[in-house]
Amino acid sequence: MAEVIRMPRLSDTMEEGVIVGWLKKVGDKVEPGDILAEVETDKATMELESFHEGYLLHIGVEEGAVPVDGILAVIGEKDEDYKAALEAEGAPASNGQPAGSRQETADSETGTEQPTPEPEPVAATTEAPVTPESGRIKASPLAKAMAADAGIDLRNVSGSGDQGRIIKRDIEAFVKEGPPAQMQPAATGPAVAGHGEFPVSQMRKTIARRLSESKFSAPHFYLTMEIDMSQAVRDRKMINADAEVRVSFNDMVVKACALALQQHPAVNSSWLGDKIRVNKDINIGVAVAVEDGLLVPVVRSPHLKSLRQIHTEVVDYAGRAREKKLQLEEMQGNTFTISNLGMFGIDEFTAIINPPDACILAVGSIVEKPVVRDGNVTAAHMMKVTLSCDHRVVDGATGARFLQTVRELLEQPVRMLA
Repeated sequence: MAEVIRMPRLSDTMEEGVIVGWLKKVGDKVEPGDILAEVETDKATMELESFHEGYLLHIGVEEGAVPVDGILAVIGEKDEDYKAALEAEGAPASNGQPAGSRQETADSETGTEQPTPEPEPVAATTEAPVTPESGRIKASPLAKAMAADAGIDLRNVSGSGDQGRIIKRDIEAFVKEGPPAQMQPAATGPAVAGHGEFPVSQMRKTIARRLSESKFSAPHFYLTMEIDMSQAVRDRKMINADAEVRVSFNDMVVKACALALQQHPAVNSSWLGDKIRVNKDINIGVAVAVEDGLLVPVVRSPHLKSLRQIHTEVVDYAGRAREKKLQLEEMQGNTFTISNLGMFGIDEFTAIINPPDACILAVGSIVEKPVVRDGNVTAAHMMKVTLSCDHRVVDGATGARFLQTVRELLEQPVRMLA
């Protein structure tokens, strides 16, 4: 019997998924465990796995956005009539047919065959601009993001992927070599200098929604403290001397925050509307910048791990985050978050709280500057951190005491090695 494949809910916040591309085509043999397609969710690009055996009889949506539980495909016996399965699911047999195709259906009353109307194209959040000459431009989400960042009109790029699809290497080649001299953008209306439009990715939509909810529902306040990292600089050199795994300052911040959360459980809490949950586990989210926005993999129980263990874990997470290969469970369960922009030369900034956390720590760069000690001016390595707090959960004095503990640990890193 034919099985209808629907869009699964691949994350707790997912409302729709975007079909990036099919790895199987109609008529292909399918085994359980085979990857049917790549689906972009609000957090990552994931693989759609088949749990059925048979042949791929029908593809509902070739590319574009599909709501959760929307029909994606039909798998069944070879040459089986899949239309009955679609109709049993309340979907027309022509569901998802490519634009321009027609399907002959028998009229139940007259017995005559009439062409069904062409279906409306599925709205896709990753649709490229439409040109009069060729219709929708096919491009991967990564290629679209790269083109938007570089200000490139996709109509001027030749695709080398399947069926002329524009992929990453096409954008890279275009940036390196430039457009052919004869290639001109297609006219679509009055030109507006200095403007460009591009589709919003699922990840960016989710970032916008969740952080807007956080910013406008959680009363934020901010506490900034300057930390003398001079001893941390010296200790890190010794820790990394002849070591295969080289500890970073961010690893020290993660460990210091984890140990401080043990002493200040109110900061390790969540607002639940009618109650406050004090989390027993300490799981720290580490914000990682990726192509489409931001992912926050979670380091679990860092207070029980060594600095090298934390470093190995964070590096692995960051690499897989940029490749969109993180698993959902690796991005869930955070009780506190750290956002570090120090490596970009940012001295100080404020961050928006990452729900369900009550606090997030923004970490700036380490700057060598003159400071006064015992009446004498000396050079020191100083770092500013800013704690964003949800005032419904954390009061000013509570946040301040937490920062004092973090500062004490970072100014005397040997305490974190005990």
